[in-house]
Amino acid sequence: MEMVPSEENQLVPKEIENASEEPRVLCIVQDTTNAKTVNERLTLNLPASTTLSKLFEDVAHKASYVNGTFDLAWGKTGDLGSLDPSSETSLTEAGFEPGKRNFLQLTDKDGEQPRIASDESGTAGSSGLDDSSQERFIGPLPRDGTVGCSSDYSSPSYSYSSILNKSDTGYVGLVNQAMTCYLNSLLQTLFMTPEFRNALYNWEFEESEEDPVTSIPYQLQRLFLLLQTSKKRAIETTDVTRSFGWDSSEAWQQHDVQELCRVMFDALEQKWKQTEQQFSPLTADLINQLYQGKLKDYVRCLECGYESWRIDTYLDIPLVIRPFGANQAYGSVEEALQAFVQPETLDGANQYFCERCKKKCDARKGLRFLHFPYLLTLQLKRFDFDYTTMHRIKLNDRMSFPEELDMGPFIDVEDEKSPQTESCTDSGAENEGSCHSDQMSNDFSADDGVDEGICLDSASSTERVLKPKVPSLNTSSLTFELFSVMVHSGSAAGGHYYACIKSFSDGQWYSFNDQHVSKITQEDIRKTYGGSSGSRGYYSSAFASSTNAYMLIYRLKDPSRNAKYLDCDDFPEHIKHLVQREKESEEQEKRQREIERNTCKIKLFCMHPMKMMAMMENKLEVHKDKTLREATEMAYKLMELDGVVPLDCCRLVKYDEFHEYLERSYEGEDDTPMGLLLGGVKSSYMFDLLLETRRAEQVFQPYKPGEVMVKVHVVDLKTDTIAPPVSIRAYLNQSITEFKQLIAQATELSAETMRVVLERCYNDLRLLYVPNKTLKAEGFFRSNKVFVESSESPDHQVTFTDSLLWKLLDRHGNTIRLFVSLPVQSPGTNRTICQKVGGETEECSEGSKANRNSVEAILEESTEKLKNLSLQQQQGSSTSDSQKSSDTSDFEHIESPSPSQEPDSSSVSAVVAVDNRELENRIRAASGGSGEGAYSDPETQFPGEERSDSEVNNDRSTSSVDSDILSSSHSSDTLCNADSGPIQLANGLDSHSITSSRRSKANEGKKETWDTAEEDSGTDSEYDENGKSKAESYYLYFRAEPYAQEDGSGEGGQKCVLVHVDKRITLSAFKQNLEPFVGVTSTQFKVFRVYANNQEFESVRLNETLSSFSDDNKITIRLGRALKKGEYRVKVYQLLVNDAEPCKFLVDTVFAKGMTVKQSKEELMPQLKDQCKLDLNIDKFRLRKKTWKNPGTVFLDYHVYEEDINISSNWEVFLEVLDGPEKMKSMSQLAVLTRRWTPAQMKLEPFQEVVLESSSVEELKEKLSEISGIPLENLDFAKGRGTFPCDISVLEIHQDLDWNPKVSTLNVWPLYICDDGAVVFYRDSTEEPMEQSEDERNELMKKESSRLLKTGHRVSYSPRKEKALKIYLDGGPVKDPGQD
Repeated sequence: MEMVPSEENQLVPKEIENASEEPRVLCIVQDTTNAKTVNERLTLNLPASTTLSKLFEDVAHKASYVNGTFDLAWGKTGDLGSLDPSSETSLTEAGFEPGKRNFLQLTDKDGEQPRIASDESGTAGSSGLDDSSQERFIGPLPRDGTVGCSSDYSSPSYSYSSILNKSDTGYVGLVNQAMTCYLNSLLQTLFMTPEFRNALYNWEFEESEEDPVTSIPYQLQRLFLLLQTSKKRAIETTDVTRSFGWDSSEAWQQHDVQELCRVMFDALEQKWKQTEQQFSPLTADLINQLYQGKLKDYVRCLECGYESWRIDTYLDIPLVIRPFGANQAYGSVEEALQAFVQPETLDGANQYFCERCKKKCDARKGLRFLHFPYLLTLQLKRFDFDYTTMHRIKLNDRMSFPEELDMGPFIDVEDEKSPQTESCTDSGAENEGSCHSDQMSNDFSADDGVDEGICLDSASSTERVLKPKVPSLNTSSLTFELFSVMVHSGSAAGGHYYACIKSFSDGQWYSFNDQHVSKITQEDIRKTYGGSSGSRGYYSSAFASSTNAYMLIYRLKDPSRNAKYLDCDDFPEHIKHLVQREKESEEQEKRQREIERNTCKIKLFCMHPMKMMAMMENKLEVHKDKTLREATEMAYKLMELDGVVPLDCCRLVKYDEFHEYLERSYEGEDDTPMGLLLGGVKSSYMFDLLLETRRAEQVFQPYKPGEVMVKVHVVDLKTDTIAPPVSIRAYLNQSITEFKQLIAQATELSAETMRVVLERCYNDLRLLYVPNKTLKAEGFFRSNKVFVESSESPDHQVTFTDSLLWKLLDRHGNTIRLFVSLPVQSPGTNRTICQKVGGETEECSEGSKANRNSVEAILEESTEKLKNLSLQQQQGSSTSDSQKSSDTSDFEHIESPSPSQEPDSSSVSAVVAVDNRELENRIRAASGGSGEGAYSDPETQFPGEERSDSEVNNDRSTSSVDSDILSSSHSSDTLCNADSGPIQLANGLDSHSITSSRRSKANEGKKETWDTAEEDSGTDSEYDENGKSKAESYYLYFRAEPYAQEDGSGEGGQKCVLVHVDKRITLSAFKQNLEPFVGVTSTQFKVFRVYANNQEFESVRLNETLSSFSDDNKITIRLGRALKKGEYRVKVYQLLVNDAEPCKFLVDTVFAKGMTVKQSKEELMPQLKDQCKLDLNIDKFRLRKKTWKNPGTVFLDYHVYEEDINISSNWEVFLEVLDGPEKMKSMSQLAVLTRRWTPAQMKLEPFQEVVLESSSVEELKEKLSEISGIPLENLDFAKGRGTFPCDISVLEIHQDLDWNPKVSTLNVWPLYICDDGAVVFYRDSTEEPMEQSEDERNELMKKESSRLLKTGHRVSYSPRKEKALKIYLDGGPVKDPGQD
């Protein structure tokens, strides 16, 4: 868009003559203020020159809202940044992108919902817009209706007749912290109870007596005030739960709402008892006065009428949904109440011993209601336990409940009128104390006569009964009206609570569903009855989900006691003060939220001068109206530069962290607001800020948009060094000639003889030699890395890929640094190495000094030779390459043989090779002279050989990882086997071409001798057929030096070496270069790569390069014979089918390609005898495939590895000891492991192997009938599930397995038995399960649980463990220091 200066000297959009040519901005707006519109989108297609204020007008018109009553914020992120509704900034300047979708969210303004525009203020289609807006295209997704329309919201389990705004309902919701819906339902019910709310308001908190944070009544008081006076849609409950002593983890625990009600009432009562404040009688005993009722638990003799009874109190009445063992549920609450008071007869073995008759007599036992509370709570017991399936279940049966409940018929009901029966006439009799559980109270005084026989006609006994505190209710006035239904939607495994509550102000029912409050109807209440109409026998399974009422709360209809909600004008004085404080707090929160909405949050970086110029990162939060100068001061303090660098030596610049690119500087804009500089307040920015510093004598360089950043490394061919980078800025349209002049000014090099090499990516070096070509054409981007060399050297005349410059850069880019830990123990000796790296000494074992002239002395001498050779190659260079530059991933100074000393690299490699062979011969001579022949045979195992990775880690998970995966993904061609001649490479090839050309050169004239099996296994020989080392013909960079570990892990004789090596070197060559430091030949030690979790995996692919390694990787060297070509390391486990742990590790061995199974068994036998004390006959055990813990194919003695049996690195096999001769003779046979299930004894028999000649089901059944004696027609079988041994509970096996599948062969669904080792269970179908009592079943359940837990199998019938619901009166639980 063309920009012209305005009067204020600012650039403004020029009027576009033809509006059709102007780009347009597509805005997609999501209305989040209403549950009905949250899934709808408003689409506006506006000209790019539209201002933000006009955008707000158009959105208000489209959404039918009053402009100014809502906010617009950037969408698509969690951290929203609001737009300014009064700004005249155009959409493009505000950050909108033409031609793309720009997502916005319409949100509440200051916590209040938008006001809906009335008909007078203009509707869609009226002339409410001006002429310019009439021309705009707004659409194309109109809403189906306005907010509050009659279209219903429905869900699969529940429907609302309408979803209304907060302003329409007048009620505030509660935010669900995570799983606190049960708490929200109860809190809203208590809030909507006038008597409870008013009593709580009359209570006054004394801050001097208690901490307000831990005071439960005070936090409830605050919450109720906010629910009554707040303008928010929903408020948090975190302050209330914090007063309970709960931490954040409690929010993720779902509990029972009835349990919470009990615990909360008890906590409130305890809190009020602890305070010294004098309450009114109602407030002091609020819970008991409102919710507590009384009932009599009695036993009456049917012969003499003698009655034994006690008085209990209750806070709720638990009503059974379905009687135990019945198939039909009670149809209504009245039915369930009648069943609750229905007495049971004690007869037969359950006869009652009558104190009057002095014998056991028939009796009636039951409950009688003596007093109903003012607020009657009914719990519908929908959660039960099914002893058939051993699962918790939810009963979703239909149970209706009336809106008005008459409790008169249920008070003091007589079950039977007879002359012999006497009753207690004092219905108000009660005991002292109270009980807040549905179990019988045990909190009585000594005078209560609990469980004692009381003769009703005895005056002395009657005098002991206490008089009631509250007058008895007349049965004619026991009509209760329903006002709260707490609904559970879900199953016994979990679900959601919400409350349907009737307001006593207008009689309207509302749904309080967490933060959503809406009007509902009587029809919606009836839908919470549960079940389905006309289906009282409906039975729900353990995990069937349904929505139904769980708790009902009724209030006594008594005009003299029924209270109304307190208005704000009638609040007590302390409540008015609290309201004022909450309003001020809310205003402060609103102001803070407004500041947050106008705060720019952006990443800030700084190269701190006092921290070795390390790049420090922080987050800068600055208000959009703050100027650049003020933001610089904030960043200066944030990065702690005070006293380090003067403020005037710092500035903020636009920075791209990913490309390490300085985009632009802000010269002359110190007074510009940050919101304008950053493009407005956004949730995230596509760039960062860098706080740049300078020295006092320096001047800041201006960074202009469009420039690219180049890091220039100067290369010195004389010293073979690469200098740290110098940063310069250039333009993409500059030519190479101009670019060279720019570099010459920065580096003071000659532009005429300058060679510039661009490194576009790893191993991609491009020589920039076309003078008129632009940087853009050469592939420059925002941030670039180049190497420059300027000298009169004849190297200029050589082809670039053959030049010394290319070789140096190539080596520079491919050299990595590795930390190598050497073995502590010298081979063939029983002493520790005395001399540590770095000259420290350790105490040697006795006699070690006498042997100093043996292997160790030769090693030290060899190490000195290598050091001297390295010093000669350095040519006096004093720069160490052990430290890496912070500006680049590669170290800057690389030491190598100089051109003058190394006309070709074969001379140095020959020196190293000759030195290595001399070393090997001297070691062998020394070992032979000392009487130990450890080196006479390269295959000889060392007496102290260290165990393999599986034994070191003692974790089978390491063995399941194939080392192929951990090795390089590149080809394993021999880069180290290439000739030393120059490699021809055409200029301009990419990195893949370079690699390919190297490989083709390396293999030129050579015939590939390895086969597919060798490539798969990666176990190659380090020597050719003549015994000559393959790595001797081509030298790649390798330099090692002693290294002392900083963490102290190298103590105790551990030697470490820091190695700089070209990662294109093969593992074979790398091992041979390590020979002088290990002290043995490369065939006698193994290389283990160490990963971040300290797990070690052996590297065995000798032809593989070190390409998968990176800087600072760790390597551990362990003594032991390395694998030869065609060999595989194998872990052998013993299969014990009838043991609790069927998989037991035995030995680590080596199998070779071409070896038969019988030969491998012969190799194994001595190892098993020596290491495992297993003396086996070769015909008495077998080897078989192992997959995780599952036994598989049986290997026959004549099978050949790699021909009949596929084998891989880190392979695992099972060794199975046989009870008799081997039954498996051919591959056509099938070995199946069978196990009998005996229901009459409730146990599983041991495993027995069955060998089948075919995959016929009939043959399997015949074999099973033969070994078990079960008639063929009565034999049932099923395939086991899961991993071997396919354990299953004897309580579940009968119904959980798929018995007698209708198939004729084993290799089809659902059996799929195609290989040896499958598990098959079988049983006698005529055998009846053992009859068990409840105690016997529980005992068996415990045993099965213990057995299956030991074997690591899940016990599906175990009940779900729940955290106990507790409210802590002292502010929180006391944590055990021994616990996490």
